[in-house]
Amino acid sequence: MAPLKSYTREEVKRHSAENDLWIIIDTVVYDMSRFIDMHPGGAFPILEYAGKDATDAFYGLHRQEVLTKYDRYKIGTIEGEKPQIDFRQPGALSKVPYGESSAWMGFKSPYFKESHFKYRAALRKVMDGLAAEAREYEVSGERPSDEFQQKLGAAGILAANIGPGKFLKDFNVKLPGDVPPEEFDYFHEMITHEEMARWGTRGADDGLIGGMTISLPTVINFGSPALKQKIVPEVLSGKKRMALAITEPYVGSDVASIRTTAKLTPDGKHYIVNGVKKWITTGHWATYFSTAVRTDKGISMLLIERSEGLETKPIKTSYSPAAGTAYITLENVKVPVENLLGKEGGGFKVIMSNFNHERWVMLTGATMGGRLATEECFKWAMQRKVFGKRLIDQPVIRNKLAKMIASVESVHSWVENLTYQMCNMSYMEQADKLAGPIALCKYQCTRMLHDVSDDACQIFGGRAITKTGMGRNIETLQRTYKFTAILGGSEEIMADLGVRQAMKKFPTDVRL
Repeated sequence: MAPLKSYTREEVKRHSAENDLWIIIDTVVYDMSRFIDMHPGGAFPILEYAGKDATDAFYGLHRQEVLTKYDRYKIGTIEGEKPQIDFRQPGALSKVPYGESSAWMGFKSPYFKESHFKYRAALRKVMDGLAAEAREYEVSGERPSDEFQQKLGAAGILAANIGPGKFLKDFNVKLPGDVPPEEFDYFHEMITHEEMARWGTRGADDGLIGGMTISLPTVINFGSPALKQKIVPEVLSGKKRMALAITEPYVGSDVASIRTTAKLTPDGKHYIVNGVKKWITTGHWATYFSTAVRTDKGISMLLIERSEGLETKPIKTSYSPAAGTAYITLENVKVPVENLLGKEGGGFKVIMSNFNHERWVMLTGATMGGRLATEECFKWAMQRKVFGKRLIDQPVIRNKLAKMIASVESVHSWVENLTYQMCNMSYMEQADKLAGPIALCKYQCTRMLHDVSDDACQIFGGRAITKTGMGRNIETLQRTYKFTAILGGSEEIMADLGVRQAMKKFPTDVRL
């Protein structure tokens, strides 16, 4: 690309006609002559700044990434002047106060080591490079492509979403930042979920990793060696997709009441499965389904491959169809007995084994969702002018930001503490001690999202209810945060579970 020319502001002023129109945005000169008729907002906003500096007007209407999209119209710079606005580079950390968790904003932390910082730096660069394509799937609602899924697999991101474990080494997973599999811990995993959440594409995220994250552990932990060797590499590479099929039209949290049946054939070699499943994340895109069924011995789990008799239909929900949310019908589906996960009648153990982890995963993404909204509100309040003042100069806006920041930081601190416990407790100790705190933290986290979303909408106004442009991340949050409040256990059940777990440990000899 040829070097850009230098111009004086006086030279730019001479190009102020509709067929010869230049503008300045932060010392960069753009030739809008060929673009004016294509401008989505019409000609008037550009004509108004013909030959002038349009920096404030541009940032009042557009996200910075628009300048990258239309970089081809750049023709020069203003002589002797330097840009005043930082142009964010892929992989860069936010400079906005509270835009990152405290350890990445210069504060001390007892939790994070050098490998965590190295991991986030490498991962963010990869994720930033994929963000635009992820947003395309979110907007179009189309199935995220196999190529895109396999990019995540090759980068080790699919495996990182599952978390630490022996499987990382067994299946030769290469992780971002060259973190050795044996060093990968729950803080690395937390960073993974946070970076996924930064895309602001809740539906596409779930279509890519939502079903896999909660289903593949059932194979890793309870599948036969042969089943693991077949399924795990296919899913971690992105060549196949997987979903967890438990919920039914008549059964949500009450898993014991599922009606899908699995009957052994007379020769004892197969189960014949009949029933329906509903609201199955990633289900419409999945090849494999970790499925809760009722056998003669009780609730059991089967790994069912998409085959004759299994059909999926998309369900329209509040977020993008890219999530692949599905209604599944199973009519005389033939499943080899070798596909039993765990023991027959031992389905509850399989189902419950990942509940704490599933809920914790939701916490990590949710706190980043709240943080992203808070950061965008802070930016918007600093640059948006109304009645001759910036929004930030209004006490009511500062009060809303204070509430948002305090809510996000307090919940995130709790999540970091829980993550530390997970890193230092055995599985059995986690099962004994963390079910209640994780449930209560999920309840608090979704209440935080409710309040942050509400305040963010008021700060962004009409832009907060518009799917594109300046407020798109706020619009996405206010439309989708209820998924976190319902999936993995509703707020009410989480709150009750947390208190009931505490009651179990309440000492019998204590009185007021």
